[in-house]
Amino acid sequence: MLGSAPAQTAIPATAGETSAENPWPLHLLSEKLKAHIERAPAAWVEGQVIELNKRANVSYLTLRDIDAEVSLSVTVWGSVLASMATPLERGARVVAQLKPDFWLKTGRLSMQGRDIRPVGLGDLLMRIEALRQALAAEGLFDADRKKKLPLLPHRIGLITGRNSDAMKDVLRNAALRWPAVEFEVREVAVQGVNAVAQVSAALAELDADPDVDVIVIARGGGSMEDLLPFSHESLVRAVAAAHTPVVSAIGHEADRPLLDEVADLRASTPTDAAKRIVPDVVEELRRVEQARGQLNRRINALVEREAERIAALRSRPSMAYPEDMVTARAQDIERLAGRALSAVGSAVARHMDQVTHLRAQVRALSPQKTLDRGYAVVQLPDGAVVRDPAQAPDGTTLRVRVAAGEFAATAGSR
Repeated sequence: MLGSAPAQTAIPATAGETSAENPWPLHLLSEKLKAHIERAPAAWVEGQVIELNKRANVSYLTLRDIDAEVSLSVTVWGSVLASMATPLERGARVVAQLKPDFWLKTGRLSMQGRDIRPVGLGDLLMRIEALRQALAAEGLFDADRKKKLPLLPHRIGLITGRNSDAMKDVLRNAALRWPAVEFEVREVAVQGVNAVAQVSAALAELDADPDVDVIVIARGGGSMEDLLPFSHESLVRAVAAAHTPVVSAIGHEADRPLLDEVADLRASTPTDAAKRIVPDVVEELRRVEQARGQLNRRINALVEREAERIAALRSRPSMAYPEDMVTARAQDIERLAGRALSAVGSAVARHMDQVTHLRAQVRALSPQKTLDRGYAVVQLPDGAVVRDPAQAPDGTTLRVRVAAGEFAATAGSR
C-alpha cells in the first residue's frame, strides 16, 4: 500500500554479512571498533621524542622509531609527565607504555601514554655491552677473520657525512701521502634514524665494486648518542659479511663503537685512517733510495770479493805457469817409459836364458844324443823296439837305427 513503512530487516551480526542493501549503522561500526581496540593490551615501545607540545593538563608528543622513518602521535596526561624524575625534552630517547584509544564520537584513534621513562646513558651502554659479548661469542671480532689491507690500494671507497670534516681530512691527508690515490665517495647520514640504512647501503654498493680495494667508514667526534648507529647490530653484521677490507674511523681515540671491533682495521681518527690506508710517497721514495744504495753496496762488495778470488786463483803456480804441469807429466811419462823398456828387456833376456837352458836340457835328454854316444835302437819290421832277445829269434829281419842312420840286419845265434 502506498505510504506504508518499509519492512524492518535484521542487522547483520558481522561486518562480512553487511551489504549495500543491509548496511550497519555508523555508530555500530564505531562501537565495535572501540570494543575491539579496548581489548588490545598496553605495549612498551622505544623511540625518540621529536615533537613536544605541553598544554594545561595534557601534552601531545610525537615519538619516532630509532631505526626507521616511522612516527606516532601520543597523548600524555600531565600527571604522567609530573611523575618523571627529570623533565621530558625534545630529542630525548624514551620507553613508553602506550594504550590505543578510540574516540567514539569523532572516530579518531589516539595513543594514550600511561608511563614514560627516559633511556639513560647507562642503559644504552649496557645494551651495547650485551651486544658486544653476544657478537664476540659468535666470533665476529676474532683476529683470524680480519682481512689484510692492500699495500697500495688503487681505489678507496669512503663512506662519510655530507661535506663533513671527516671526509675532508681523509681526502686531504691521503692525497698528501700518495697524490695518485683515487676515491669512490658515498656521502650519507652518519647520525639519526637514517644512518644505519644509508651506511649499510653504501657499504653494499662499494663492496660490490671490483675496483674498490678498501672501504673506509669515517665520522668525526660526537656524543655517545650520536655514535649509536655505528654500534647497531645490522651494520656490524654487514661489515662482518663484506668481502672488501673495511677500516673504521669513527670519532676520536676514546670512542669505541662496535664497528671498531668488527672492522678489519681500526683507526683512531679519520686523519689516522688516511695514514693507515696509503703509504707516504716521500717515505717510500726514501726507502727505495736506501734499498738502491744497499743493493749497490752489496753488488760492489760481491764484485770485489769475486775479483780477489780470481786474482788468488791466477796467482797459483798451476795458473801462473800451466806449462810446468805438462812438462812434469811429460818427464814422468818419459821416465816411466824408460823403466818399462828396461823392465821388458830384462824380462826378455831372462826368459831367453831360460829357453836356452831348457833347450840344452831337452837336447841332452833326446834319443838322438843317446845314439850319438854309440847306442843303437833295434826294431822289428813292424817298428816295435826290441827289448828282449826272445823278441828276435834267429833269422828275424831287424832294423838297426844308429846316430847317422839305419840299416837292416838278421838275427843269429849267439
